[in-house]
Amino acid sequence: MFKPTTIKDIAKALNLSTSTVSRALRGGYEISEDTKKIVLEYAEKINFQRNPIALSLRERRSYSIGVVVCEVANQFFSQAIDGIESIAYSKGYHVIISQTHDKYNREVINTEHLANRSVDGLLISLSAETKDYAHLVRLHQQGLPIVFFDRILDSIKTHKVTSNNRDGAFKATEYLIKKGCRRIAHLANASQLSITSERKTGYEDALGKYGIPLDENLVRYCEYGGSNKQEVDEAVKYFLDMRDRPDAIFVASDRLSTGCLAALKKYNAKNNILIAGFSNSDVVELLNPSLSAVRQPAFEMGRKAAEMLISLIESKYPVEEFETAILETTFHENT
Repeated sequence: MFKPTTIKDIAKALNLSTSTVSRALRGGYEISEDTKKIVLEYAEKINFQRNPIALSLRERRSYSIGVVVCEVANQFFSQAIDGIESIAYSKGYHVIISQTHDKYNREVINTEHLANRSVDGLLISLSAETKDYAHLVRLHQQGLPIVFFDRILDSIKTHKVTSNNRDGAFKATEYLIKKGCRRIAHLANASQLSITSERKTGYEDALGKYGIPLDENLVRYCEYGGSNKQEVDEAVKYFLDMRDRPDAIFVASDRLSTGCLAALKKYNAKNNILIAGFSNSDVVELLNPSLSAVRQPAFEMGRKAAEMLISLIESKYPVEEFETAILETTFHENT
């Protein structure tokens, strides 16, 4: 029968007290560096794993954090999760990931399930369908640490981390203008998302800089965030059927970009519309039609969000000052 090694076993082997070993494993400041080194090296040698159940009972923590994203297969969120895990595991936390597929009901179910599993905190990027935030307000008021990333919510006072969406959208739209385009359509995400308004503002900034009037008929919102293929197809077809059709499209999210390219390949045989948009795909240069892309620092965003959440979880005093971190994007021209 398997019997895991305990702190008592380590203490006996090293001729130390169990409290000394426990503090050394936690990195306690009251333990000398030499003792910490001896304990940690021995623990690594025997592949010691702390008992998570005993630990959670003793410290009233599960040492796990919940992550809620729209889709793990999305390149941006996959990279962000890598960043989250790089911090969480180094701090001794496990990561539980759930997907909403941009559905409001799934977001409510997932957040409540994670809270009921006693995660110590929650990292969340809002779903495209979410317009009612009562489930998150309730969890926050009950004391669950929450940090928003990418798709953030201003009305809850907590840490947040996102990209400089306005500047990224400006760069993409300006690139299209410098390529000679004047009728630039905008394929946008769900209208209520924070990233949607920020990216539309960047699009408008670029048009304004070059004296191009904004035409709201050239803006189409995808309320399902690209998860509904028909919705994206219909938006692209709408652009193509216009009497004065656009000569370029600025696309405002990773999933919308791939959906837009697929629709153009189906409906636009001449391949005469330039595309620029947000995408963290590692194979963007292979896409057809080609896509010049705004790339978000997804890994760094995940790291920052995890650091923020763990700081809330481990704070000994109520946190009253919060940070909204805005990370810079980069633009990659696909020639």
